[in-house]
Amino acid sequence: MPFDGPVLVTGATGFLGGAVLRRLAADGTRAVGIGRDRGRLDGLASEGFEVRTADLTRRDEVRTALAGGAGALVHCAALSAPFGSRAAFERANVVATRNVLAAAREAGTRRFVHISTPSVAFRMADQIGLREDAPLPRPINHYAATKAVAERLVLESPDLGPVILRPRGIYGAGDTALLPRLLRAAATGPLPELRDGAARIDLTHVEDVVSAVLASLRAGPAADGKVVNVSGGEVLPVRTIVEAAAGRAGIRVRWRKMPLGPVLAAARLSEAAARITRREPRVTRYSAGLFAYAQSLDLTRAATLLGWHPGIPFAEGLERTFR
Repeated sequence: MPFDGPVLVTGATGFLGGAVLRRLAADGTRAVGIGRDRGRLDGLASEGFEVRTADLTRRDEVRTALAGGAGALVHCAALSAPFGSRAAFERANVVATRNVLAAAREAGTRRFVHISTPSVAFRMADQIGLREDAPLPRPINHYAATKAVAERLVLESPDLGPVILRPRGIYGAGDTALLPRLLRAAATGPLPELRDGAARIDLTHVEDVVSAVLASLRAGPAADGKVVNVSGGEVLPVRTIVEAAAGRAGIRVRWRKMPLGPVLAAARLSEAAARITRREPRVTRYSAGLFAYAQSLDLTRAATLLGWHPGIPFAEGLERTFR
């Protein structure tokens, strides 16, 4: 990569950050992983990776981690969860992003790749071919709200050559969120079949996201300040996705037809109870929406600005995941 200085990767101990770090190193780029989990960082160091410890919510620690300079920075670190306190999401997604942007500017960074999410544009409606410039609705949850704020902070830093990626539903070997949650839900009881099974979605294998990150690092000035959708490009029924993954895991999936209105009402009650008990609700409005509506992302901008196209269809991605 033509940068003066290493490429730094925040969230390097996480699923996507670790994959980005490994790919950069494999390609011969000097890459530095940043995280706060000392044990996991030690594991990366034992594999030969250069790592630095920093709590991104502490500006002094971030400045120290970037003090040696950063030609480019890939900001993967975030709190991505279906539920939690607004304060926790603010710290992880807004305060941390603000601190990393400030430190990157001091370090002379010339390309800042920020990992965001299509959740910022989620609404209770079918959205096929959703474009990046579509007006953002009222956030469905604290995660979407704080990631939208983080996007604004990044776009307000044009001197860093920012590129924002919105990858949909990242899965692959090492995933601890998407497919594992689906499989746990399938093993627990019947899954809801809403709106006669109309739900469809385009997921993204982690290696496709990594290749989009590399394309963003290589992209020219035309990509500066742009938000870019990333997905596998296949719009598959949610039922197909769940049953294919469950089949590989040896789980029998049961479905139960349910009306959407009562399910959303139950989700609201479940979220309200969770705010009191501080335990993750079994169902949220967002998760119910994923089982109810058809969604896909327009990938035109990824092709024209980054020269990027998805390369791993879901069947192959599932094979890689369970291999």
